[in-house]
Amino acid sequence: MDSGNFAWSITATALVLFMTPGVAFFYGGLVKAKSVVSMMMMSFGALGLISVLWILYGFNMSLGGGTFAFSGNPFSDFGLAGADSATLVGATFGATFAIITVALISGSIADRAKFGSWMLFAGLWATIVYFPVAAWVWGDGWIFNWGDNTGLPGVIDYAGGTAVHINAGAAALALALVLGKRIGFQKGIQKPHNVPLTLLGASILWFGWFGFNAGAEGTFGLLGEENTGAGLIVVNTLGATAAAILGWLIVEKLKDGKATSVGAASGAVAGLVAITPACANLSPGWALLLGVLSGALCALAIELKWKLGYDDSLDVVGIHLVGGLLGTLYLGFFATETGLFLGGGIGQLLSQLVAALGVLIYSFVVALLIGFAIQKTLGFRIKNEDELAGVDTVVHGEEGYLLAERV
Repeated sequence: MDSGNFAWSITATALVLFMTPGVAFFYGGLVKAKSVVSMMMMSFGALGLISVLWILYGFNMSLGGGTFAFSGNPFSDFGLAGADSATLVGATFGATFAIITVALISGSIADRAKFGSWMLFAGLWATIVYFPVAAWVWGDGWIFNWGDNTGLPGVIDYAGGTAVHINAGAAALALALVLGKRIGFQKGIQKPHNVPLTLLGASILWFGWFGFNAGAEGTFGLLGEENTGAGLIVVNTLGATAAAILGWLIVEKLKDGKATSVGAASGAVAGLVAITPACANLSPGWALLLGVLSGALCALAIELKWKLGYDDSLDVVGIHLVGGLLGTLYLGFFATETGLFLGGGIGQLLSQLVAALGVLIYSFVVALLIGFAIQKTLGFRIKNEDELAGVDTVVHGEEGYLLAERV
């Protein structure tokens, strides 16, 4: 790597790492005041645990061991003892993706999860699901080699529509089912306790997402004198996200009569999710359309939990699973040169569909099994009386806000 690539790689890594505190702020503002510490700690806990596991063996697993291998050998370079400098930077960049994917799941179980059980789930799920799926998508796995082995167009997932968002969204749905509904679950059960905190989190996410989407252009040595997709990636990351804000707010205004700041923040995240797999393979106009559609569709999708009865506390399913599916499948229609409506056949859509469903089903089933095993042994959900008292003081012995000294 030359000095420019090296510098950008480290910068992009820092940007993506900053996204996990962004998730903590975004989620933290949305929950009750007596749950904000617990909510943010699940993100910071993931940051600590997944970083260690990735360095020890996760990066090795993510490289893949061949098309039909489950993953790479976790002990091939245990603890990255033999890695050179460029490999270490690439490994650190990959770690930030693993961290935030796990942190995203936590939003589905807000207000009612034990921290120790969450940490156990995070470690097991990362090892059994995320590390292998990263190998499938970006390593030498079956999704990465799909085009070579089938004669269909290769699967397009530039920055993680499958590996990050569908993966996390499917696991979030599974955990929501395992832990069950919060006490008094019904529409309007709670309002965000700190809207500015949520807006701050969304802003940090948008800021960091430029490293998330454009980071690979330098991290894997793709920047240089030749024309690259970096310019297209950054304009699509801006445009799709901005358009998604508008799409969400329009639906919200028509549906509820008011356009809200939380809706704007949620719309931005929905747009970022949808453009993630597609950022390098759409013209800016098609990216804007994807943004509007993602904002509108996710604004509608978050209502499903009330109709279907699963308590996805902070709409991880409605935003990340639905937005990830939309962005991944949208490429089947509008990917430059290979999309169905842009000179290609139906092959690209079939490739995208197989990859999306493969990751969704695998993540959901494994997360469900891990979650049920923890619930039946250690217990995953806190007691009802502890939920009413407040998970922060019960689990962590802390309060998010101490406005007056107690006598």
